[in-house]
Parts: sequence; structure tokens; C-alpha cells
Amino acid sequence: MGVMDRFLGAGAAVTSVANAATGVAEVFRENTTRRMELDEEAYARAMAQLSAEFAASPRGWFDALVNGLNRLPRPVLTLGTVGLFVYAMVEPEGFGLRMENLNLVPEPLWWLLGAIISFYFGAREAHYFRSRPIIPAAPRKAQTAVEAAAGMAGEVAVAAPLTQAAPEGDSFADNAALRDWAAAQAAG
Repeated sequence: MGVMDRFLGAGAAVTSVANAATGVAEVFRENTTRRMELDEEAYARAMAQLSAEFAASPRGWFDALVNGLNRLPRPVLTLGTVGLFVYAMVEPEGFGLRMENLNLVPEPLWWLLGAIISFYFGAREAHYFRSRPIIPAAPRKAQTAVEAAAGMAGEVAVAAPLTQAAPEGDSFADNAALRDWAAAQAAG
């Protein structure tokens, strides 16, 4: 190949023309490979910063104490409730007296206690509820096939609830009560 380049003398000229064409092309269109390299460097820097932010710092006795206190309310409430059942069985008179005294607590204070407990436990439940996968309902064809198979096997199939067939163009196809109300309004 080197002999051909020297013989034709075009190697250096072709290289310089190719480099010039690349330079001109980069003026009009971004170098995709270079952009990917820069994006990867930016991502690596962001990940390094994030890991530095959340790196475990040395914890002292106060951090351990606060972490322990944060873990106490759920087990204390659970064991306290079970303890109330035990107390009711061991000393019914004392338990009854204390339950009568709870009647003297003003209702707004019960609302406040309910709000605090539902806030404390509800946020945790809402977090798990949001991360739960949504399972779509089985298609009607699959349900009919299952019911037919159950009928052939001699098993008693559970009857589906009776619903009126939605007329074509019905805007209440998913709500039978609204469909009935709309039909009554149209008739009367």
C-alpha cells in the first residue's frame, strides 16, 4: 500500500481533503460520537457527586439514638394493643374503668390522635400502594373461556352479575347506575 501511495502521490492529499470535509461537516452537524463521549463524562461526574453526597458518614451515639427512637412507634403501638387484650383478660374491672375514662376524652382530641396516627402509618402505606403493580382485568373472552371450561368439567360456574348491555354510543358504559338514571330521565 505504501508503494502505491508513493507512486500515485495522493495519500497526503486524500487525507487532507478528508480532514477538511470532516471539519466542514462538523460545522453543520454535531459530531455524534463526541457528543456521546461528553454525555458519558457528564453522567460519570454526576454519579460521582451523588455517591459522595450519600456516602455513609461516621455515625456517633446521637445518630444511633435517633435511629433507634425512629423505629420505636410501630412496635410500641402493636405491643400496646396486644397488651390491652391481655390486660382485659387479667383484670376486667380495671380495664373497664379505664375504657370508661377514655369516654371522657373530648372528641376533637380523638380526631387529632387519628390524624397523627393515619399520617404516620398512612404515608408508609401510600408509598407501598404506589409501588404495587397494577394488574389489569382479564379480557371478557378469557373469562368466557374459563367459564365454559368450568361447565365442561362438571363444576358449578359462578353466575356473573346481571348488567344491562350498553347501547351503542353510550357514555355510561362503565357505570350501570348512571345508565339507568339516564334511561329514566329520557323516558320521563
